[in-house]
Amino acid sequence: MPTETKRATIYLDPDLHKALRLKSVETSRSLSDLVNAAVREALSEDAEDLAAFKARAAEPLISYDEMLKRLKKDGRI
Repeated sequence: MPTETKRATIYLDPDLHKALRLKSVETSRSLSDLVNAAVREALSEDAEDLAAFKARAAEPLISYDEMLKRLKKDGRI
């Protein structure tokens, strides 16, 4: 059974639209497929970031000075 799709109107910058059309032709994928993939990837990255923030929420806070000391000690700065 095919996945149900929803229609939406979006407005793209003309240069972005042209690049998207060219990629569509080069990859034999529809504009909708390319846009769906890009949006899915962006949302996935956001979900990963939120999960990382949640996982680190319980970490103790340190001062800016302490952070600088640690970075210097580790040779990062």
